[in-house]
Amino acid sequence: MKTQADVMKIKTKEDRRDRIKLRLRKRIAGTAERPRLTVFRSLSHIYVQAIDDAAGHTLATASTLEPALKAQMDGKVRGGNVAGAELVGRTIAERLSAKGLKRVVFDRNGFLYHGRVRAVAEAARKAGLEF
Repeated sequence: MKTQADVMKIKTKEDRRDRIKLRLRKRIAGTAERPRLTVFRSLSHIYVQAIDDAAGHTLATASTLEPALKAQMDGKVRGGNVAGAELVGRTIAERLSAKGLKRVVFDRNGFLYHGRVRAVAEAARKAGLEF
């Protein structure tokens, strides 16, 4: 992870996102009872992790690269669109519910709360997660 001095000069979109991510992570932390639900999106896929920052463990993951989720994707559902993001959001909520976790802290990871990131959050809420 980059330090604050490395991020002060914004030259690329990634530098801007890193700066926003540092600002968010100062305030957001996950625990065993309420893990941090972090989202990463690339052009063609979306990844979600539930992280216990106190212990440094990942409790659950879901992504559009998993064979189990790829089997559920049809022609219109892909990793790079909102429908694929909704599928990932529902999946992570089901996996956390199976572990007895209902409450999380949402970490947009420097991305705007819009489009696929928002779709993950809303699908997870509909599936039973609270944040």
